[in-house]
This record gives sequence, C-alpha cells and structure tokens, in this order.
Amino acid sequence: MSKVAASGEPGKATNKSPRHRARELALQGVYQWRVTAGEEAQIEKQILAEKNLGRYDKELFSKLLRGTLSQHAGLEALLAPCLDRPLAELSPVEFSVLLLGAFELSQHLEVPYKVVINEAVELAKTFGGTDGHKYVNGVLDKLAPQVRAVEVSAR
Repeated sequence: MSKVAASGEPGKATNKSPRHRARELALQGVYQWRVTAGEEAQIEKQILAEKNLGRYDKELFSKLLRGTLSQHAGLEALLAPCLDRPLAELSPVEFSVLLLGAFELSQHLEVPYKVVINEAVELAKTFGGTDGHKYVNGVLDKLAPQVRAVEVSAR
C-alpha cells in the first residue's frame, strides 16, 4: 500500500484532519495484518515508530486499529451478507477499508454514519483500485441500516 496523498499525487502536501490521518494509519495497520497475519501489538508499535506520521489523533488511531483487529471475526460476519462475493476474494485494500468502516459504524456511534461512510470512501479512493471506492460505498451503505437503524431511519 503506497503512501499517496489524498489528492492521489505522491509527495503533494494535504491538509488532512488529525482524525482522517488516524484512520489512514489504522487502515495501514489493518492492511498489514491482512497481508502478513502479524500481531496487533507489533503492527501498532511498528506504525508508531515511523517518522513523519504527521498530525493524527493517537487515541482514535489506537481504538480503531485495536478494535478492528480484536473484533475482526464479528465484523467479517456483519459484512458477509452485504457482499456480492466472499471476503477472501476482495482486494486487501477493500477488505481492510470495509473492516475498518464496519468497526467504526458498529462501535463508534458518536460519529455520524454518513461521516464513517465518507471517510471509508476517501480511504478507498486514496489507497484502493480505480472503482474500489464505489464498492466500499455500496457495501457500507447496505450495512448502515443494520447497525444504525435509528440514525438511518431518521434521515
């Protein structure tokens, strides 16, 4: 997973919020776990040891990374009915974005569901394939009414 600016251009400076940057770093950790099957604590330690992480919300980063990885089996079960193919057939980036998005949708009710979906779509645009963001949007849009029924029905 390359470190490309949100604009899609390597090396371009961006004004990312500390919360968005925390999500990017958590995504990198989930991706690393997916690809290498590494240990959660080791992955977190490795990311935190990197230089030039930029401004990010350290507490949110840790909550997202630890929560997503510790609850991955339940999150995969939540996502499975919303997918058009088995999880194993998803690209590692799409898989990681969806897992992170499912965690935030189901466990961080203080964040509006539309914000969670928009953030996941932005992550997929930055790190994923050409149309991966559309798939992520569709899947999380199907999941939202299941885990945020009251909030979604109020729109």
